[in-house]
Amino acid sequence: MCDYSLHNVASRPAKVGDKLITHKFPSCTSGFTAVGDPDVAVCLMPGTELAFEENVTYNHLISILPWFRFGEVGANMARFRQINMDQQCVHHDALEFANGKVVLLTRLQPGQRASVLQLPSMHHPTTKEAVGHEASTAIG
Repeated sequence: MCDYSLHNVASRPAKVGDKLITHKFPSCTSGFTAVGDPDVAVCLMPGTELAFEENVTYNHLISILPWFRFGEVGANMARFRQINMDQQCVHHDALEFANGKVVLLTRLQPGQRASVLQLPSMHHPTTKEAVGHEASTAIG
């Protein structure tokens, strides 16, 4: 998925093995592009797992002091998720890192490289699982 601020940008879904780079788009938001293709946003599905080449850095929301403008996450493995879905017209795309920190994608420093390790599984329950689930919820 790509955040609302990237709806006017050409995009494609992520694939396992994609080499991505964080990029600042003309819409003044950040997202992912494939290395070497800065005009196309690469959209991630919730649950997509990423490995960054280095410790991830991000912009603080408000920073009066120039040396406190950027922060480090302290991790390089992340899972894509969406947050604040009950609020319209705010950024939803975020990364949850292995150490528990959650950072909005639009706050990541441009130029950071990552690889798509795994896409979310699309579990489709079998008929037996679906019937068993219905029976257990009906009893409760």
